[in-house]
Amino acid sequence: MANELALKYGCNPNQKPSRIFMADGSDLPITVLNGKPGYINFLDAFNSWQLVMELTAATGLPAAASFKHVSPAGAAVAVPMSDTLKKIYFVDDLELSPLATAYARARGADRMSSYGDFIALSEVCDVPTALMIKREVSDGVIAPGYTDEALEILKSKRKGSYNIIQMDESYRPDPVEHKQCFGITFEQGRNELKIDADLLKNMVTDNKELPDFAVRDLLISLITLKYTQSNSVCYAKDGQAIGIGAGQQSRIHCTRLAGNKADIWWLRQHPKVLALPFKEDIRRPDRDNTIDVYISEEWEDVVAGDNWKFAFTSQPEPLTREEKKQWLAQLTDVSLGSDAFFPFGDNIERARKSGVKYVAQPGGSIRDDNVIETCNKYGMAMAFTGIRLFHH
Repeated sequence: MANELALKYGCNPNQKPSRIFMADGSDLPITVLNGKPGYINFLDAFNSWQLVMELTAATGLPAAASFKHVSPAGAAVAVPMSDTLKKIYFVDDLELSPLATAYARARGADRMSSYGDFIALSEVCDVPTALMIKREVSDGVIAPGYTDEALEILKSKRKGSYNIIQMDESYRPDPVEHKQCFGITFEQGRNELKIDADLLKNMVTDNKELPDFAVRDLLISLITLKYTQSNSVCYAKDGQAIGIGAGQQSRIHCTRLAGNKADIWWLRQHPKVLALPFKEDIRRPDRDNTIDVYISEEWEDVVAGDNWKFAFTSQPEPLTREEKKQWLAQLTDVSLGSDAFFPFGDNIERARKSGVKYVAQPGGSIRDDNVIETCNKYGMAMAFTGIRLFHH
């Protein structure tokens, strides 16, 4: 290990010089085993590492995250998957260890956003996880370690240039952190708030029932939000985030963005999508892009221009608006976390359309009564956590 590591450039090629270093003179808590990670790679690596370690601490399960531009595209723990999920995540042909299952879920939540991601793993990377990573488009991975065989698999990725970082699990940062903006240094205490089930005890709705799976999913959503650029909202189901809305100035826009992603995640499981007649040699990213268009209103333009021939052996039947509506009505038991209070009941109205039944948010709005009333109207259970999770 060394005290500093010179980087090629900062966020952009014109931002030089660039490095990461320890201001106290100690060694960096990382070892670069392969590749040359950049400035943004390290920002993604260190944020996603904290996320997966907190997920494992909260659930006792292996965790993984898929990060892009300092926000998670997906985060998950190792909950067994259905055959349908394995198919839409393109892992039905792979052996799945618990850690590989966690990454398959994290990557599969929003595969388009995960394209070119940075990966975080809470456990030593094993061969099944390495084989999955090898065939996806990704910038790098951070983990507490790698088996010898897994490391060799990953080193062969991207013509030998794949970024592989090993993190020192014993590293604990200083409780006070600093950053600069416009030459001015900011100082604050690190956000070391522990997120656990105790935060969900203040149930403010008529429905006060939180089954174990909802507690798990709400914790996943809240921990994910802790490392998502604010404003942010996260929908979670079955041990994984299914829709993350990051960096929006308006709370309702967060809720809509994340809800739309959750809807796409669910629509990918529609029988018509599962039966799409893809050509055998079509690449997974092209499948992802094509499925996204097939689900959207843009499909009519594709059909009109015969562009479907690029991906399919025959023209698929359209997924009608009514079919989408009927399928989305079957999405249930979704959990929703918010990094700050909901100012209006319209967020709950939108969340309900994506199957949300359980909500966790700080509370504290002058319109809390309206938000609670809206939840009660639909039989939702909502907890006021009393804590804000802004991340900038």
